[in-house]
Amino acid sequence: MAAARIGQSLNRALRTRFNAGNCRSYTPKINFRAGNNFSSGPRSPEQLMGELRVVLTSKEMQGAQELSNEWFALADKDRSKSIGPDEFRGLMETIGLSLQPAESDALFGVFDPRKSGEISYTEFTNTLRGEMPKFAASLAFMDQYTGHYPSAMASLRRVQPRFDAAETDEWLESLEAVLSHHGPTRARFLIHELMDEAVRKGVPISSSITTPMCNTIPTDAEPKYPGDLAMESRISNLVRWNAAVMVSDGNKRAAGVGGHIGTFASMCDIWEVGMNHFFRGKAYGGGMGDQLYIQGHAAPGAYARAYLEGRLSLDHIMNFRQEVKGGGLSSYPHPRLMPGFWENPTVSMGLGPLQAVCQARFFRYLHLRGLADTSASRVWCFIGDGEMDEPESIYAIARAGYERLNNLIMIVNCNYQRLDGPVRGNSKVIQEFEGVFRGAGYDCIKLIWGDTWNDLVDNDHDGRLIEVLERTPDGDCQRYAAKQDGRLIRAEIFEANGLADRVAHLSDDELLSAFMIPGGHDHKKIYAAFAQAEKNAESGGRPTVILAKTLKGFSLATFQGRNTVHQQKSLKEEEMLSFRDVLNIPLTDEQIKNPKGGDFFRNPGPDSLEVQYMKERRAQLGGFLPSRTPAKTSTLVDLPGPDTYTLFDKGSEKPMSTTMAFAGLLRKLMKLGDFGKRCVPMVTDEARTFGMNAFFHEFKIHAPFGQHYTPVDHDILMKYSEAPDGQILQEGISEAGALCTWIATGTSYSSQGCPMMPFFIYYSMFGFQRVGDIIWQGADARARGFLLGATAGRTTLNGEGLQHQDGHSLLIGLSNPAVIGWDPAFSFEVSYIIEHGINEMWGKDKDLIYYISLYNENHPMPKLPSEPDFKDNLLKGLYRLRPAKEGMAYTVRLIGSGSIMQQVLRAADLLEEYDVATEIWSATNYGELHREAVRVERQSRLRPHEPKPTCHVEKFLGGWDGVTVIASDNITAYPQLIEKYVGGELIILGTDGFGRSDTREALRRFFEVDAESVTASALSALSRQGKVPADVALGAMEKYGLTEDRPDITMDHEWQA
Repeated sequence: MAAARIGQSLNRALRTRFNAGNCRSYTPKINFRAGNNFSSGPRSPEQLMGELRVVLTSKEMQGAQELSNEWFALADKDRSKSIGPDEFRGLMETIGLSLQPAESDALFGVFDPRKSGEISYTEFTNTLRGEMPKFAASLAFMDQYTGHYPSAMASLRRVQPRFDAAETDEWLESLEAVLSHHGPTRARFLIHELMDEAVRKGVPISSSITTPMCNTIPTDAEPKYPGDLAMESRISNLVRWNAAVMVSDGNKRAAGVGGHIGTFASMCDIWEVGMNHFFRGKAYGGGMGDQLYIQGHAAPGAYARAYLEGRLSLDHIMNFRQEVKGGGLSSYPHPRLMPGFWENPTVSMGLGPLQAVCQARFFRYLHLRGLADTSASRVWCFIGDGEMDEPESIYAIARAGYERLNNLIMIVNCNYQRLDGPVRGNSKVIQEFEGVFRGAGYDCIKLIWGDTWNDLVDNDHDGRLIEVLERTPDGDCQRYAAKQDGRLIRAEIFEANGLADRVAHLSDDELLSAFMIPGGHDHKKIYAAFAQAEKNAESGGRPTVILAKTLKGFSLATFQGRNTVHQQKSLKEEEMLSFRDVLNIPLTDEQIKNPKGGDFFRNPGPDSLEVQYMKERRAQLGGFLPSRTPAKTSTLVDLPGPDTYTLFDKGSEKPMSTTMAFAGLLRKLMKLGDFGKRCVPMVTDEARTFGMNAFFHEFKIHAPFGQHYTPVDHDILMKYSEAPDGQILQEGISEAGALCTWIATGTSYSSQGCPMMPFFIYYSMFGFQRVGDIIWQGADARARGFLLGATAGRTTLNGEGLQHQDGHSLLIGLSNPAVIGWDPAFSFEVSYIIEHGINEMWGKDKDLIYYISLYNENHPMPKLPSEPDFKDNLLKGLYRLRPAKEGMAYTVRLIGSGSIMQQVLRAADLLEEYDVATEIWSATNYGELHREAVRVERQSRLRPHEPKPTCHVEKFLGGWDGVTVIASDNITAYPQLIEKYVGGELIILGTDGFGRSDTREALRRFFEVDAESVTASALSALSRQGKVPADVALGAMEKYGLTEDRPDITMDHEWQA
């Protein structure tokens, strides 16, 4: 079978290459002739190769197929994949190529250039194929690692109105003249200036996506620095010192706890300028301050500043990454671990930028709906240049651009290094990012050069220095920073390019100093960039990005800029002494060499000028950051009364799905005054699938710029309606973006003191499986809300097939400690689960996520069961739906959930034909049953002197020696969570394996979760217990057409279509 597939692949390769007429030939063209016609003399190897190719491509796949089958049949005789000359000749005869002995030897030699006496199948196919074709028509551009890359469309001229053709030609002639007399550099600058001026004059054109490699803000346009530069420099040094020492000390005292020194060292100055002048605290007004998304690896810097501010103690920072005993500091920004400090988890790369974008968008949503004043709240997001490779980062850029989120400011920390080496060693990452951001509609501020080096750029009268800087790869710039050799910089950047006179006035040390203080470490230039970004946020109509050039490991001389800097976890004694001297930290050699109680951490104390300055600046900006101050929702919002959730108590003969039940309940909740306004339905372009299109007209889709078109369905009642104050969040086809908006919504009680309840409904397969990392981030952020996994069930979503049919989300969800996963079968279960979630999350202020599987199968809904305490048991995860009938010979327990409950109920009717009564149970939550049982087991283990406690499952199902059958539309591992607590004989039926398309009936028979399979399983178990004859169970299987044979194309590796 394997050989057959290889033969098919070989045939496709041959047909692609040697198809008549229009394919490219990679060997000399040969006139082929029939394989059995011999000339007067032996044919040449070239002729034989041509005829072999004809044979292999002329039989509609049979030639290659026969070849591969025979090849492996021969080769397998001696457990080899190679054949010799005799087998080769016989093989050629088999596929129709007759060879004389000399011809066979010659052709064999073509495939055996090493003269080894045998040919492997790989050697045969590679020789037959010939040289590999080129990757592209021309690879010349591969040698060009900087600048503008070629385009095959460059010669095309758009057809457009020329108006005054003569004047147009004059402009084109002027361009030609500039190119002829002054060259492309001057022409480029002129064109950039014309385009920028046109934009300034209001001409509706797109500006160029890249600009010369200069600081965006000229030196003469920089605002006056409002702070004490000397003071702030001392504070930056203290913070940078304590951050580095915190990581180093932690690893020396608790080896292996890890941490990162280089990242914060590179962004410290940017962070400090923001903290002293821009980042707004919770008490600023116009909202609850700014949201900060800090690079996760830079967390020690936030701790170091908080230590100086008095918010963290020496004990805290001496227990960095040592949290188990309490009082330690988390590795990265984790609100779940430090709920009063961190607000936004960011360290799963790429999720921080996307979350920041969705947070900025949600702030605007709150404001436009009149729920909270967020007019003065901005979102600042720090991103590493390596992190920009994440797909979420790129999507975040595009989304902020088309949403025109002027309240968003991104700072890309361009230190040119990721974890292992350069981000773009062969090119210019800042130029690349500028093109990406400007193309997406951002205002882009390049912060590249520090003061002294920028003077060189400002005085570059002919643009030659800028040209050199633009074509100097980032990898070389990193090398200059690591080598710290002014002579090297002079030689390679200036002398080698005929620019030695530009730096003749600078010594090597001065030149090195200028290079080693790029824009991201120059407080004045950082302030200028931030001030412009703030102005953009207040009066512009675009998001802003600051591309800041920094040095990874800045001021840490021994590993600054080196590829190993990210892995640097500790400082040697001599490194600490050198670092101290560079930063001018007032510590003695003795304090560093023999520290007592953390002597080498430097805090000048609450009465020092430095700390007083820090506190005064933060007081003016509205308080300390980062800081998390969640509102107590239970005191702010009146929750719906119990009567709200009784709409399904009486049941319904009219068939409906649990998805429709959810939609009906949600609509009712959204009409409940203040509480209803706080409900936020969210969809990823699937509202019609979930029966929520009726919401469009009633509650409207949120569109910040309104609806400036007439929708195609404008003349019907349920038309597609958009409005700035629309309540529904239509997220488009992006589960990642929707989940981040869900987090912004679910944490609004903390970020803005405005509780909002998100209900995100989506295809269940595209939740935990696709964006489980973001749901984990939501749990870390202490988000509260509902995730509705609709179209659930591997056999219930019947037509969509393998990629859509979900049977494992509940099991994956259980791995997230904050997620409570539910699998309701009936409408009243859905209603009471949602009531419970609202009361837990808002009535009791618990940071939980409720995940509910919803199904699209319509069936009658029963009324509430009469069992006492059924609701309490439902919410614990298991309740008895109905007792067994009396008077029958045997009794079994059947447990169902979700849509498969209907099969369980039908199986109960079938079992009555065999004189078997059934006790029906509904399992709404196997996960919580398991968690409760684990807690009880722990209690029992730690209290051996007390009577053994009983968990909920064991209380109801443990004392039983009969048969229990569990059936669900999930994989069997999920119900197996309670297996050890169930008495008697337990059979678990589930949907293990890949999904596929068919009718529900066919799929349920295939996975053996239909009513007949449940019935036969119960009889089989009764038979094993000796209660019914085996013939009864076998007879039922024969009657229902159940067989042991179950072919599965997805797992049969020898299957032939």
